[in-house]
Parts: sequence; C-alpha cells; structure tokens
Amino acid sequence: RRFLFASIRSAGRLVSFRMDPRTGALETLSEVPAGADPAYVATDNSGKFLLTAYYRAAKVVVHRILANGTIAQPPLQELPTADKAHAIVTDRTNRYAFVPHTGPNVIFQFLFDEGTGRLEPNSVPRVERPEQTGPRHLLFHPTQDLAYVSDEQGNSLSVYRLDADRGTLQFLQAESTLPAGFSRPNSTARLEVHPSGRYVYVANRGHDSLARFEIDPSSGRVKPLGQTPTEGTPRSFNISGSGAHLYAAGQSTGRLAAFKIKLDDSSLARFATYEVGERPWWVLVVDAE
Repeated sequence: RRFLFASIRSAGRLVSFRMDPRTGALETLSEVPAGADPAYVATDNSGKFLLTAYYRAAKVVVHRILANGTIAQPPLQELPTADKAHAIVTDRTNRYAFVPHTGPNVIFQFLFDEGTGRLEPNSVPRVERPEQTGPRHLLFHPTQDLAYVSDEQGNSLSVYRLDADRGTLQFLQAESTLPAGFSRPNSTARLEVHPSGRYVYVANRGHDSLARFEIDPSSGRVKPLGQTPTEGTPRSFNISGSGAHLYAAGQSTGRLAAFKIKLDDSSLARFATYEVGERPWWVLVVDAE
C-alpha cells in the first residue's frame, strides 16, 4: 500500500505515485510513455511488475517496478494478443496470467515467471467463448482455484475452474446479471469478489445496478440474489478490504454511491452519496494501516 499505478488512456502514459498511508495523499514518482490506449493496469502478486492490457493496440506489456516505486523503462516485454484486451490478472500462486478480450470473445492464458516478470503463452493459449459473450474483467476467488468473469455483451457472470497444475481455465457456468423481462440496452462492467469468498457483485450499465451472486463453497458455482440500484452507468466499484463497505461510481452522474454490505445475504444498504466530479472511471479503496 505504498505505491499506486494509473493508466492515462487519452495521453498514452503510465504513472506511478507514492501514497501517504496516513492521509492518502499522492506524490508523482514517474511517468512513462505507453502508446495508444493502455486500458487496464495491475501489479503481479509480488508487486515487482506492472502488467498492462491494451484495448486498441491488441497487446499486453510488462514493466519492471523499481524498489522506489518508479516504472522502469524500456518495457521488459511486449506480446501481441487480440482486439480489445480489457484486463490482465495473475492467479493466487502468481504462476499464471489471464487476459480477457471483449472483441474476439476469448481469454488468453499465459505462464508467468515471477522471478523475471516474463509471460509465455500456455500450452492451451486461449479459452474460446461464444459470440456476443465479451469476457471483460476477471478476478480469482480468495481461497479456491476459481475465476469469475464479467461478460460485457452477454450480460452475464461466468465461472471457471482453474487447473492449478496446468494454469488453464475450464468453463463451469454462466448466469444473467439482469432481472427477468429487462429488455433495454445493457452491458456489464467491473466485477468484485467479496473478501470472504461468499459473494460476487457485477456492475450493470443500462440497468444501472449491481447484480449480486452467492458462491457455493463446495462447487464454486453461483446463485443469483438480485440487483441493487445504484448511480447511472456504474463502470467501476470496489469493496473495502474489511468487506464491510462497497463504493460504486456513476460515470454518467459524477457521483459515488456508498453502501453497507450485509454479510448474511449480500444485500447493500446505501448510506451516502458523494459528488466526485465528471465521469468517474475507476474506484479503489485502500484501507488505513
């Protein structure tokens, strides 16, 4: 929780900041050219490498993160993937990396070397999904070999089992994020797995809600629990590390909705709304030390 990394998509830059753990104040440490539209950034689990997925440039890039939080130049590695790469995430063991693509409806699968930071295509390099699925964001269960993916065009949450020996995903289930009978345009965006591993939430842009799902502790499959209204166009939201609160940004309203999470049924009770400025694009909660 010392450093924060951001993509400036319109300028094609990657930026690192030092964060004051007491106040949350940010100090710019480095800014490096990244090229066209770096859509998603994440660190590996060691915090030594910055992984970037490119929506229009159809590639992934790895940078080394120096001990002082600066982004090293030049990039360590650049690999072509496919159109509309929308995220890049390593698994719990930090041995594998996955890149969902909303364009060709695939998830790329890589081996990841946490010593060198280099990616290598897995022996099964892609998970193919049906047309109009649009795998967008992917997150892993905190304690089990399970991955959950928001499907942008499919308006669904998909569940995958991870083969921990091979680093490959096996599709298990897909459930709609929308209520029965809803027919207006919608697309999913961010998803979050609750720190307890009991629930998954997915943002609906169009229905303007957060879909809630319960995770079966033995199978990893999910059961829909309904939708909670939120601000318009909820592109991003985040859950606090304690699991007690959820914050959802309304891209079209400029407001941030704050919810209390009821742990016995996943329900959300809104307790505050904050004006945060035009087009909030991402939400990140950092708990105080």
